[in-house]
Amino acid sequence: MKKIRIGCASAFWGDTNTAAAQLVEHGALDYLVFDYLAEITMSILAAKRMRDPNDGYAGDFVEHVMAPLLPRMREQNLKVVANAGGVNPLACKAALEKVAEMAGVALRVAVVLGDDLNARRKEFVDCVELDAAPGSAPTLPATTISMNAYLGAIPIARALAAGADVVVTGRCVDSALALGPLMHEFGWRVDDYDRLAAGSLAGHIIECGAQCTGGNFTDWETMRDGFANMGFPIVEVEADGGFVVTKPAGTGGRVTVHGVLEQMLYEIGDPRAYLLPDVSCDFTRVKLVQEAGDRVRVGGARGSPPTASYKLSATYPAGLRCAALFMIGGIDAARKGRASAGAIVDKVRRQLLAQKLGDFSGVDIHCIGAEESYGPHARAGAAATREVVVKIAVQHPNPKALKLFAREVAQAATGMAPGFTGYFASGRPEPHMVPKLFSTLVAKDRVPIEVAIGDQRLAVEVPLAGGHVPPSGHDFAADAPHELLDAVRVPLIKLALARSGDKGDHANIGVIARKPEYLPWIESALGTEVLRRYFAHVLADDGPGSVARWRLPGSDSFNILLRHALGGGGAASLRTDPQGKAFAQMLLDIPVAIPAALAQQL
Repeated sequence: MKKIRIGCASAFWGDTNTAAAQLVEHGALDYLVFDYLAEITMSILAAKRMRDPNDGYAGDFVEHVMAPLLPRMREQNLKVVANAGGVNPLACKAALEKVAEMAGVALRVAVVLGDDLNARRKEFVDCVELDAAPGSAPTLPATTISMNAYLGAIPIARALAAGADVVVTGRCVDSALALGPLMHEFGWRVDDYDRLAAGSLAGHIIECGAQCTGGNFTDWETMRDGFANMGFPIVEVEADGGFVVTKPAGTGGRVTVHGVLEQMLYEIGDPRAYLLPDVSCDFTRVKLVQEAGDRVRVGGARGSPPTASYKLSATYPAGLRCAALFMIGGIDAARKGRASAGAIVDKVRRQLLAQKLGDFSGVDIHCIGAEESYGPHARAGAAATREVVVKIAVQHPNPKALKLFAREVAQAATGMAPGFTGYFASGRPEPHMVPKLFSTLVAKDRVPIEVAIGDQRLAVEVPLAGGHVPPSGHDFAADAPHELLDAVRVPLIKLALARSGDKGDHANIGVIARKPEYLPWIESALGTEVLRRYFAHVLADDGPGSVARWRLPGSDSFNILLRHALGGGGAASLRTDPQGKAFAQMLLDIPVAIPAALAQQL
């Protein structure tokens, strides 16, 4: 039976450069894929291109990954797919061809074009933001730094069919980096939705690199060899869409059902309708089986037609921000830190008003170490800690206001509470532009796609009709209270694992039962109303619609979405955890009522 082995060597721009060499030397791969792009990355790359028209792509990919490994890759006939093109994929192509020529390696590089719509922004002024209320007026920002449609796998498959050794894309959905090669190798049709869903799930599981081989795992202490030599993931995919998740032998970490499942739930929103450009995925019936050591078999994804739209994300300048970090130690450190930070902000506010600069547009003060991110769930003794790092983040449209703030922080060392130890940076903090995210939908027929390979430009046709039918009814899981006469309360972590991340301004938390028999008690404890109260301190809209929850019966798990819980999300948020990465860790402390007999078995 034909099998295609795909490894992923990058989860984001800045991931370790050692992963590619590990997978090239020890992965026995057919394809190596790299995921570099996030919304904030697009704005950074766009700024780089403004300064230099030959920049705007992930230079690390060319210089530190491909250049040293090209000869070995060609020996293995190993093909590469990467979204390293950023906002300038043609410049990335030229740079790759130059290093290949210097290495004496024949290399056919293809580029997917069409996602970058910033030059055409006037054509999309009719767009309405995704989270806007029905009937809202178009709100496309007047100025955008970047503006990209999330393309799918079909252009990648087309580039490979044209003979590419390396395919470079701009913005595409992360899972398409793996689905494109699978469509090409197995000849999957554009309407073979169950297989497309399976290939998309394979891509989704490996797209975050070592997060499916033991990184960011709830039971982190169970990882072999610690984290110094983490194995990066490989999927071994069959023609029917079934696949195994594994990693190179002898590397750190572990490939387990729970570790792979944590990644499956990561940032997917509604698991009945994970919407991608090529297919709408339903992961609720997916099953995972430990086939052998470091081998997990995955199957059961179901697919249906996609929508007729691409998601489009733009970044735009939304003022400036400045953040200062300093430590305060000693008795009542947290109270001293908060009092000092509040005094700094109040002092600067008076000066801003006196100079007619206007108030801050945002302020966030956080005493790191006092469990302030837990809100009312902080432990009683946390406030008595004897050292905290104080973070003050402020936002203002005028750089003069932020420079005034930066000058005033240092005087707290001599003019405010005792124990101030200075900045965690060299010199005063500097103002930085806040790139805010605007997401919308754009019809696929408004986004022509091309593949550039050699001197050719090949038009790429994708299905335009859509056909997606949203799931009917309410959330899959309903609250199911259980009355217990002999209830014992234990923290959720005794019964479950969890991982969290962001969906724009929304936080996503996946919760996995350690054993199927724990499900009724977990379900009872994590009702939507309970979750709404537990996270009320971070929810912008503390109403009944602010929390959604779905059950995935195939994997004994739940997925939870906290809407507008991240203070704007990503780079636009002033919070210390703007992507909700610690939300699952907070939830694992929530008490769960279980029978006394079950508690004795834990």
